[in-house]
Amino acid sequence: MTSAIVEQVLFWFFAVFTIAAASGVIFARNPIASAMSLVATFFFLAGIYVLLWAHTIAALQVLVYAGAIMVLFLFVIMLLSLSDHGPVMTFSPTRIAGGASVVGLFVALTAVFRKLPVTELSWTTDPAKLKTFGSIKHLGEIMYTQWLFPFEAVSLLLLVAILGAVVVAKPRI
Repeated sequence: MTSAIVEQVLFWFFAVFTIAAASGVIFARNPIASAMSLVATFFFLAGIYVLLWAHTIAALQVLVYAGAIMVLFLFVIMLLSLSDHGPVMTFSPTRIAGGASVVGLFVALTAVFRKLPVTELSWTTDPAKLKTFGSIKHLGEIMYTQWLFPFEAVSLLLLVAILGAVVVAKPRI
């Protein structure tokens, strides 16, 4: 088989299993099983990044998200000692409004994406830009200049989540 066919087969393999694992995150009743499905989703996404020749992002996906962040999530789940019993599925006004909001967002995003012009990506034909794409230096320059505030905001949110879990679980410790 040619490399293009192998690449397509691998893409569809990773895409299908990414969607299946993400569905496991949503539909699993056990919080630990849901968190482990999220780990699988992160690994399959890393496979897609490898197919896109973004090896640095794939490695960071596995190390940071599948490793560190998921250990944090599992720590919080175990600290809160959540039970295996999920909430009873009832239709309430807030659930109906949430579902309608998701459908509305999907329709709006679909309309926006249909209006986007279909053009070839100019940077894919520039050898100089392709050489630096996905490198640690390039990623660091973007993260600590253009995206510094969102990067720091996410780290602050993770810290608040940890502190919140400890405060909630403190009476039981």
